[in-house]
Amino acid sequence: MTEQSGPKELVRYAISAEQAGFDFEVSSDHYSPWLAAQGHAPNAWTLLGAVAHATEKVDLYTYVTCPTMRYHPAVVAQQAATLQILADGRFTLGLGSGENLNEHVVGKGWPTVQRRHDMLREAIVIIRRLLSGDLVDHKGDYFEVDSARIWDVPDEPVTLGVAVSGPRSLDAFATAGDHMIAVEPNGELVDGWHSARQATGLPGGGRVIGQIPICWDPDRDAAIARAHEQFRWFGGGWAVNADLPTPAGFAGATQFVTPEAVADSIPCGPDLDAIVESVSAYWKAGFTDIALVQIGDDGQEEFLAKAAEPLLAALRDAAG
Repeated sequence: MTEQSGPKELVRYAISAEQAGFDFEVSSDHYSPWLAAQGHAPNAWTLLGAVAHATEKVDLYTYVTCPTMRYHPAVVAQQAATLQILADGRFTLGLGSGENLNEHVVGKGWPTVQRRHDMLREAIVIIRRLLSGDLVDHKGDYFEVDSARIWDVPDEPVTLGVAVSGPRSLDAFATAGDHMIAVEPNGELVDGWHSARQATGLPGGGRVIGQIPICWDPDRDAAIARAHEQFRWFGGGWAVNADLPTPAGFAGATQFVTPEAVADSIPCGPDLDAIVESVSAYWKAGFTDIALVQIGDDGQEEFLAKAAEPLLAALRDAAG
């Protein structure tokens, strides 16, 4: 999570996570942290290039990049192609319609939900065309591309994951991406994704990738305090989280969220069974992959050294 650690630390954690046995690693793509207490926001693409060089086996994802405002889709396509080559085919481009927190920095305002979806849909068309290696000209409703071509095209095609959060985004993107990304264990979303793709004759077998925050620590009270300090924003839901513009806005919106409320929604402390129970909601909903966010930079090394391997074993046993 780029919002809670510096770039060198993130590369070091990525190496340790691969050694601990994780199958894949995802990177957020932020210009600002959610809360000032998190304190970081290095560039995701520079970071992923370093991680691709420093690791050998783990799959890598952007989770997620908004290719409509802070980045032009032609630039995202070039970044994705280059990263796929550096990663030897291990990269998946995760895309979403973005958050005001990160996209407002370029001074273009913050569009309505419908406009953001329309922009993303057009951006995906451009990205796919460019990833083919063809020369592309495009003049659409939101973007123009003038005689663009990606010269270094990876042998292994870049697949696209698209973030969805409800019926509107599901309708817009179920047939646009190869994989579904979501941050809550909603089985109706998963069923709707598969049904929409089958109805149009698209192949099945894509991944359904979820995310869950955890705060492992030998001291449960310390874990709750850290989760409250750095992750109380998470409970606002994406209708709120997508629209607030600054870390100060998130601090104000969550000033009355209590540590107890955070502990009720995020597994905190040393109990691995509690984490497995929380994750189980995702595979019961039909998710194929789960990204675990260990909250906070403090304790990250201890988590990777002491808890990661037994937790992975418990999760795999429980998932069958």
